[in-house]
Amino acid sequence: MKAQFKYAFLNGIYIRGPVFAVIFVMNTVFIALGSAGLLPVAARITAVSLGGVAIAVMMAANFIGDINISRRIFAAPGAYLQMLTPAPRWKTLFASIAVMAVMDIVSMAFVIASQVFLALNLAGGEIQSIVVNALRDNPDYLIYGLFGALLIITAYLLVLSIILFAVTAQKSFLYKLPASGFLAFLLAWACVYAVSLSQLVLAPFGSVWRYGIFIIITLGSNVMFMAYILLLLLEAITLFIITSNLLEKRINL
Repeated sequence: MKAQFKYAFLNGIYIRGPVFAVIFVMNTVFIALGSAGLLPVAARITAVSLGGVAIAVMMAANFIGDINISRRIFAAPGAYLQMLTPAPRWKTLFASIAVMAVMDIVSMAFVIASQVFLALNLAGGEIQSIVVNALRDNPDYLIYGLFGALLIITAYLLVLSIILFAVTAQKSFLYKLPASGFLAFLLAWACVYAVSLSQLVLAPFGSVWRYGIFIIITLGSNVMFMAYILLLLLEAITLFIITSNLLEKRINL
């Protein structure tokens, strides 16, 4: 398992690592100078602008990094080496998903948090005081923030599981069918729709909203919010198991 994490990390860090390093240094310098009050208004505006660009650049680097990790499973020559190793395919899949999720979430959390700080620094003391007072007077905001972070992490794992499941399907049982790529795309959307419908199991405990063909449920308590997170996690695990089983069978590279 250690080897799977090692190679997934090395493939994922190839593009994303240098990009994140540059953004980390740039934002850290701006944050340090801004906290010390050493940045004039023009410099603070520049910092916010560059921080916004950094978010887009980091997203692109993460996308490329995730493709590099996925190529170890689905594309030659890396996939040939994976298929020849005696390790079960679920280990490779688990390491790939875990590394992609950690790298993507950590990098985006940093650039977004940095941008928020730089924006507050540009806005000035009055806006900062409003934000600080709101957090101090409403400690529940921190709890909501924690649940929100857990929801983002779980939802991201589910999204990765859906994408990898669709790609695996296209490389396995859909391979010989005409327009297998389009069928895999439809299968991914079918998974998204199934995830939407699955929220109805929590309907007795919240409010159901419909947006076109999709359904969204809002829950009124932290306990039910956690139940919603567990539901998404269960769906991600289910897709992971199905994808692992498909990978153990014949994959067309």
